[in-house]
Amino acid sequence: MSLSTMEPNPAWDAESYPDVVETFSNLDDDVVVRVWGADWCGDCRGQLPDFAAALEAAGVENVEQYPVEREDGEKYGPEVEEYDVELIPTIVVERDGEELARFVEEEDVSPAVYLADQLE
Repeated sequence: MSLSTMEPNPAWDAESYPDVVETFSNLDDDVVVRVWGADWCGDCRGQLPDFAAALEAAGVENVEQYPVEREDGEKYGPEVEEYDVELIPTIVVERDGEELARFVEEEDVSPAVYLADQLE
């Protein structure tokens, strides 16, 4: 299942973020980008389209999307417990099960910029 919020923002300007695009372009094929989010989530609607545009500009294809639901304030969905997802969006970049970088909704920069900095 995919998230509507992971549709790339056509207004995102890759030329304004050359370091971000280069960092993501240099990811090996065995790197997986895992994205937890929800179409009902305001933070996801605000952050994920630009992130998806950055991945698209960099040619990253190994992206797995995990839709999250909530009930009585609790979030649930695929792999939520296994990856300790409490806030969304949460994005984990990993290779062979080893976490290389993690973005959680409360960071004060965009997911693409934050993760590119972590992966350098």
